[in-house]
Amino acid sequence: MSAPNIYDYLDFRSFLRSWFEARKAEEPRFSKRSFARLAGKSSPGLLTEVLNGRQLSPKMVSAFANAMKLTAPEADFFDALVQLDQARSTRERNHAWDRISASRSFQEARRIEGASVRYLSDWWIPVIRELAHRRDFQPDPAWIAARIRPPITEAMARRGLETLIELEMLIERDDGGLAPAEGVLTTPQEVAGLAVHNYHLGMLQRAIESIDGVDPEERHLLAATVSVPHSVVGQLKDELNAFHRRIIDLCGRYEGDAEEVLQLHFVLFPLSDRAAGESS
Repeated sequence: MSAPNIYDYLDFRSFLRSWFEARKAEEPRFSKRSFARLAGKSSPGLLTEVLNGRQLSPKMVSAFANAMKLTAPEADFFDALVQLDQARSTRERNHAWDRISASRSFQEARRIEGASVRYLSDWWIPVIRELAHRRDFQPDPAWIAARIRPPITEAMARRGLETLIELEMLIERDDGGLAPAEGVLTTPQEVAGLAVHNYHLGMLQRAIESIDGVDPEERHLLAATVSVPHSVVGQLKDELNAFHRRIIDLCGRYEGDAEEVLQLHFVLFPLSDRAAGESS
């Protein structure tokens, strides 16, 4: 059983488990106590505790990397995986993901998955894909940057084009231009929530900016503050989901030339705690 490639993993515990199993297969007498000794620790149950959810301190991360004889780049990647798992905020998780996705070895091993996360995390990339439906679309970063609201830089537009081409969401036409296509997002489970979280944060921030930055004739904002029994919340979610499907179907059936890109957002969230004694 060959040693696992750490760049194939986004869960440090899964990597630890695979590493131990590979070492055990190579050396049957190797035990979790043996691993603890290699890590300079006395507790024979240390590895089991970590595999079951115990967090790793920075010193422990270094000790584990040494025990597994990871190279310097591998040790840094292992540290980033630990930080991704143990991050306490979206900012910390994004920082850890940036470290992971910047690794050349990771890019080679999981190129498409990294591009999928970029697609959701950078709000302007889905906008570029939809912009490509316009008849006058030009796959030129300067042209794209000048037409997105709020404006983005040419570098952002270029990165967006590269991501969409990588995901095959934009494909080359016979005339050399680019056309939208039905690519597939492959988002790793470990960061799927982070990517979607980033998407909603980015789009909701654009919604806030539209209140002052967009002419009232070009936007439409609706809101309602209501009090309901908690049992109604599920029904409200179902109604929003059904409305979302109707809107998407309407946009999909429209046969005219696309002229502009719009963002539709539907949100429901609590503005108070629940009354004492209410069951879930």
